[in-house]
Amino acid sequence: MNKEAFLVFTLGCKLNQLESEAVIDAFLQAGFKSFNEEPDFQPAFVVVNTCTVTGKADQKARGVIRKALRDFPDSKVIVTGCYAQLNKDELFNLNPDRILVISKDNILDYINNLNEKNPASRGGGEVRGQFEFNPSRFSAHTRSFLKIQDGCDNKCTYCKIRLARGASVSLEAKQVLERLRILENEHAEAVLTGVNISQYKDDIGTVSELLDYLLAGTSKIALRLSSLAPDCIDEKLAKVLSNKRIRPHFHLSIQSGSEKVLENMGRNYNAQTIEKAAALLRAAKDNPFLACDIIAGFPGETEAEFEKNYSLCKKLKFAWIHVFPYSKRPGTPAFSFTDTVHSGEITKRVQLLTDLAKSGRAEYIQSYLGREVDVIIEGKRGITENYLKVLVHGKERLKAGTVLRCRLEAAGEPDKCDVAAFCLAP
Repeated sequence: MNKEAFLVFTLGCKLNQLESEAVIDAFLQAGFKSFNEEPDFQPAFVVVNTCTVTGKADQKARGVIRKALRDFPDSKVIVTGCYAQLNKDELFNLNPDRILVISKDNILDYINNLNEKNPASRGGGEVRGQFEFNPSRFSAHTRSFLKIQDGCDNKCTYCKIRLARGASVSLEAKQVLERLRILENEHAEAVLTGVNISQYKDDIGTVSELLDYLLAGTSKIALRLSSLAPDCIDEKLAKVLSNKRIRPHFHLSIQSGSEKVLENMGRNYNAQTIEKAAALLRAAKDNPFLACDIIAGFPGETEAEFEKNYSLCKKLKFAWIHVFPYSKRPGTPAFSFTDTVHSGEITKRVQLLTDLAKSGRAEYIQSYLGREVDVIIEGKRGITENYLKVLVHGKERLKAGTVLRCRLEAAGEPDKCDVAAFCLAP
């Protein structure tokens, strides 16, 4: 048995988290030790799973890679993910002797072949499908993840993810159900994820029909959805989302509340679509956690257009807003847009939206105090069904991954948890 250790760093979205879980699983099956559990075994390989959603994400990836090179001077550093997909030579040249830049399609084969005498130096084996990232265990999460879709057919003018991931593809519904049934044996919840699950499409239909199919084919596992596009949310989908096994936590990929800016971004909806989507989700669930993504300072976002953006977010009372300052992305149409916003003004707008996000979260937490919810235990803490982070009291031994009924007692400390909860289970 190979006793060498490995370490994985994950940047970016839930899809990256899932794919890192598959990488961890592949290393364990190949006989390696996790550095987190066996720190006496210095890692032979450090994997950095990168993101390229913003310029800051690229910068962070380079920082993590350089730190890995410094902290583990005897390790090979494997770089994969979206940033690596688009910048292979640039990353490889950071340290040609120690860095391996391996595409996401090849990384699992590379790991599986590590016990061979002469593994490929910068790639590995035949290309695996986009849905081979299907771990048999989840070492870094108490909740399970299930990839149902990859890629994106949109042509948003600011986005590099579609360049890295390619066109939208969907996992056959039958295979989704098979994988979900396996997860149901060990997990209380599965997060359905992809680059744009709103574009899921199979012979069975769209994401609405898929959810109906999965709920009918399973008996107890709860489902949580990753990001949804506002224009995919209609009465049919809202009806499915009202099922008690769908978690009351939704994330809308909005990007702006200004119709002019949305048009410049290449987004195919308007402010009215966003408002309708929020209303349908709130009608489907009792006070769900509703979050969104917003880009501040996109070219053409005048003060008046930003005010429309801010006003819509304020009106819809999001429980959280993920705010991204616009950054120019080489290779995208928006890179050449000339009506740019000054960096100082972008910083100001990011702060205004961040303050709004914090006040919205505090108001949402307050609305849930005294209510009973299901909590998935993660150590001494947990995640509620509506995605609040809680510190659980009233039970000494808490097994990770179990679901307990808790009453939310009081607002917590922002850096530690959202809510203090009291366990109602025996």
